[in-house]
Amino acid sequence: MLDFALKTILAYLIGSLLGSLIIGKLRGGVDIRKLGSGNAGGTNALRTQGAWFAAGVMTIDVGKGWFAAAILPSLFLVGTATPSEWLPLSCAASVVVGHVYPIWFGFRGGKGAATLIGTVLGLNAVAAIPAMIVWLGVLLLSGYVGLATMVATASFPVYMGLFDGSQPMIVFGIVMTLFVIFTHRSNIVRMRAGTENRSQRLWLLRPR
Repeated sequence: MLDFALKTILAYLIGSLLGSLIIGKLRGGVDIRKLGSGNAGGTNALRTQGAWFAAGVMTIDVGKGWFAAAILPSLFLVGTATPSEWLPLSCAASVVVGHVYPIWFGFRGGKGAATLIGTVLGLNAVAAIPAMIVWLGVLLLSGYVGLATMVATASFPVYMGLFDGSQPMIVFGIVMTLFVIFTHRSNIVRMRAGTENRSQRLWLLRPR
């Protein structure tokens, strides 16, 4: 249990290392939480700082999710590691929570999408393929990045239920879907009000 708890806590601390704020500090103290939508994630980084900045942010945020889910559970840290199919999922959930509520940055982080992608790649890379297809399809049809993210996240437990049957993975997927919907609650409000930004370049059904 000590090994399980320690790795879960460590995953949270790793999740608290936000790519946008790390790259921002290297770029002279840019804090994208004070720019654009105020979100410390890849989408706001792209809109306010450009493609290269956003690429660095995504590399860190996806990478830490993959590390927490794929590598951290197998590391020898302390005591005797107890094999558990729940440990990678606990680390995966914890790193996403750390990204959203980072202890290093005043508990003001991103919405968890990029880090969640990293955890799925670490847990079951094949399952990331249909999720990304769903994400792109919803984005092309609606233009809403937030909506695409929520629907794609919801597709993960559906895929696992249909093609894998792993109960822990299904539970993880459902919990993460609810969490991502919660972190995107402001997007939902703006979509209902008609004020949410759309990706004009990728929105196929935009008015001509």
